[in-house]
Amino acid sequence: MSLSKPIMKLLSSYFQNLYLHPIRTKSITSCVVGVTGSVASQLLDGGRIRLDPVLAFGLYGLLFGGSIPHFFYGALEGLFPEDVVAFPIAKQLLFERLLFAPFMQAFSLYTLARFEGKNHAAALKQLQVLYWPILQANWRWLTIFQVINLAFVPSMLRVLFMNLVGLGWCIFLATKRRQQSQKKE
Repeated sequence: MSLSKPIMKLLSSYFQNLYLHPIRTKSITSCVVGVTGSVASQLLDGGRIRLDPVLAFGLYGLLFGGSIPHFFYGALEGLFPEDVVAFPIAKQLLFERLLFAPFMQAFSLYTLARFEGKNHAAALKQLQVLYWPILQANWRWLTIFQVINLAFVPSMLRVLFMNLVGLGWCIFLATKRRQQSQKKE
């Protein structure tokens, strides 16, 4: 019973901040998930923790990982409102999977490379090598979670849900990027 009080206080504080400061709360959450995913990926690899990818994932989450999805999910509901459009979830899913996911994968790969200190040419090269396999993996593995997100998760919690799913995705993405970087060296 004593453990439930701190957990309830933490959840209460989180939901209050999510309501009062949605973008800031989602951005900080995304930052924490990105840092955790990068560290976990490096620990699973058995190597020492390198700070540049940890900082890159954290900065990406803070600047883009909470804000872009926040506005995207809001726009998605405006484009395909449930009470007006036939099959709104199917249309939202297709829009997200075929337009938003490809854009975000390219943006993420390029931005993460730049945040790690790579120059434009190196970031583009990494993007060229990793984009298609990572996008295919995204479509293959994250589509079911996106269906669950759009069909069952309240709109206020969609970014949080995908951030939690994103922890595993972050580990996968960090691992793929590190493997590609090691091949190059």
